[in-house]
Amino acid sequence: MNLTINGEVKIFKAEIGSTTLEMILSQLSHHPQGVVVEFNGKIINRKEWSSQAVHEGDVIEIVTIVGGG
Repeated sequence: MNLTINGEVKIFKAEIGSTTLEMILSQLSHHPQGVVVEFNGKIINRKEWSSQAVHEGDVIEIVTIVGGG
């Protein structure tokens, strides 16, 4: 499956119809508490990651939250 992640096309091994946003983020080693995800132009609430199906050609933008003072 080809997905565009932060502007770069990446290839994932995935079963068609059963891959979720949560699975993709896990493969990318992103900690759920530290990122905001835009999926095809829409911000997706963290609670919806496990039910959001991912398909060939989807566009995902991942923004890492950085704390500090």
